[in-house]
Amino acid sequence: MAGMGSGKYSELGLFLRSRRERIRPADVGLPTGPRRRVPGLRRDEVAQLAGASVDYYNELERGAGSQPSEQMIAALARALRLTSDERDYLYHLADRPVPAHGSAASHVHPGMLDLLTRLTSTPAQVITDLHVTLVQNPLAVALLGDHSGFRGPRASFVHRWFTDPAARRLYPEADHAAQSRAFVADLRAAAARRDSKDTEAGSMINSLLATSQEFAALWADHDVAFRRNDRKRLNHPVLGVIEVNCLNLFSEDGRQRLLWFTPAVGTDSADALDLLAVLGTQQLS
Repeated sequence: MAGMGSGKYSELGLFLRSRRERIRPADVGLPTGPRRRVPGLRRDEVAQLAGASVDYYNELERGAGSQPSEQMIAALARALRLTSDERDYLYHLADRPVPAHGSAASHVHPGMLDLLTRLTSTPAQVITDLHVTLVQNPLAVALLGDHSGFRGPRASFVHRWFTDPAARRLYPEADHAAQSRAFVADLRAAAARRDSKDTEAGSMINSLLATSQEFAALWADHDVAFRRNDRKRLNHPVLGVIEVNCLNLFSEDGRQRLLWFTPAVGTDSADALDLLAVLGTQQLS
């Protein structure tokens, strides 16, 4: 990796520090504590929020160490609640290209991150309109698996659903046909809402038409409907089938959704969801 010794990278460190010092711990779901000798967040708290080591983050603020990856910059932007302009500036300071809109490193609206931070007792995540997972809380990882490691077309759960049999383990086999139809109708609605010059959705649709006969057959039905509030069954490797309500909050432009999951009434799902924090992350390929 490239070194971080130039004046420009020193500016990156100064910028990170300035953004860190303006945030209160309560803004990001951390306890305030009686004794805080620094304004805003501590370095170790930013490292924790971004999933980085404390030593690595300290190096970044000093303008030293290795050049941060695009994924690390995205994580720092979310941890520091940067606006989209601030996030783009951070990429500029790190000599990294700003990721394409809709990628796994996309900017998450600070308001949605704030809501996600406050949803501490229920699984929740932010996804794009093409079902690329941008950020998950720990309970969502425990319920759905960690979706942060997928890149390229596979970052979209809809793409994986039609091209990777492993993705379908999340739902009982009896529900696969209904899920497939709902995913296709939702994708058509998302594509229609985008600007006519947009190529991201079209590229994904063309790829799926070429690789999945099931997708092509469903696409020919021309169903169109956003997924809003669903009742669905989810497979968990330890707890078995958990029936939940999946609720959605859409961003103003429709490009991002905050999803959160609550136990379905009349089931024992509440007890199962309570156990998620104890069991931790499930592994999905």
